[in-house]
Amino acid sequence: MEKPTIVLGAGICGVSTALWLIRSGHKVCLIEKNAPGMGASYGNAGLLAQWGIVPVTEPGLWRKIPRHLLDPMSPLFIRWKYLPKLLPWLTEFLQRANVKHAQETVNALVPLLCDSVEQHKALARGTVAEKCILDSKFSYAYEDFNAFKADAYGWCKKQENNLHPEIFIGKEVQEQEPILGERIKCLAVLNSQGHITNPLEYISKLANIFLELGGQLIQGTVKDFELEDEKISSVITDQGHFECQQLVITAGIWSRELMKKIGLDVPLETERGYHVLFKNPSEMPRNPMMITSGKFAVTPMSTGLRCAGTVEFGGITLGPSKAPIRLLRQRLADFFPKLTYEGTEEWMGFRPTTPDSLPLIGEIKNSGIFTAFGHQHIGITAGPKTGRLIADMISGRTPNIDMAPYDPSRYARPL
Repeated sequence: MEKPTIVLGAGICGVSTALWLIRSGHKVCLIEKNAPGMGASYGNAGLLAQWGIVPVTEPGLWRKIPRHLLDPMSPLFIRWKYLPKLLPWLTEFLQRANVKHAQETVNALVPLLCDSVEQHKALARGTVAEKCILDSKFSYAYEDFNAFKADAYGWCKKQENNLHPEIFIGKEVQEQEPILGERIKCLAVLNSQGHITNPLEYISKLANIFLELGGQLIQGTVKDFELEDEKISSVITDQGHFECQQLVITAGIWSRELMKKIGLDVPLETERGYHVLFKNPSEMPRNPMMITSGKFAVTPMSTGLRCAGTVEFGGITLGPSKAPIRLLRQRLADFFPKLTYEGTEEWMGFRPTTPDSLPLIGEIKNSGIFTAFGHQHIGITAGPKTGRLIADMISGRTPNIDMAPYDPSRYARPL
């Protein structure tokens, strides 16, 4: 009897992997402790960020950190009691904030992100899920043209990769986006982008399609793994013991603990992200946008207007903070002065981040254990392509991009 490939984690990366595998003729079992899409995939900004090729660790980040930490309206937050535990990872992370390493990251992100909209459409084509994908423009909202020029490094890298903005100044801004108040005096607009109208609905529909194609979904918690001759043989859960041919670990921030069960410690840290959903808003932007002074996205969704972003280092055990939510609410009031709404929903989630800001995609030696996690800010964007790459590798097909930058062996450190 054919043993299945087991996929651990039913966020966008896990569901995409499971779908591409079953379409390639594999028997697939998807294991998730919660409902599909309820982790970091639930609360993201829904952006298909083909433009997200510039790492947080761009050159000169060191100089900006003191100002960010002293400014209560900065998008960077640290829970100070967590700092001693964070420091080794943060040191390695910040060591990459230089020209050489930033360029390496850009080079690796481009092939992973450049065709994200088409990758999502290919994944959902001919299904009920494709209605959740919308073509759209994407705008960067600046308080003035000087603020746009201050982002020169990022725009240089984007334009080197055929992402050329159309610039609108002064009253042209409100002609493009009437929802914006007069404090926004510069808009840099990228055409031919896309977004998801409801991430949870989208992933739920994809999971149902997987089931309709004959996939198995088990709601349970992984307890341990069994290997034979250094190859994966089974997964032990609170719902039973499941044999497998291959295993794909795609459980976001929880992947670190799963990797420890096979004797490896991946330096995976969480960037805590927040969102505020404004329900029944009086107006919506025509297209998604980034409020650059707060580093958060504003996305029109079927459930309301979602403001999502910020970065907080605080681990996974401490509760939500008030300051990131306060920033989102204040900046929205500053820049959308006419907006009214009936109510709000607040959320915090965990972005899994490696020191080099690149995901782990590939097989650990010849163990039959594959990884697909660590996507930082680009999980929803790169999920379908990540799943397709894993399915190609398991099916014996050679991926059409260089997989070396994402090789899990670079961070698969023995405990």
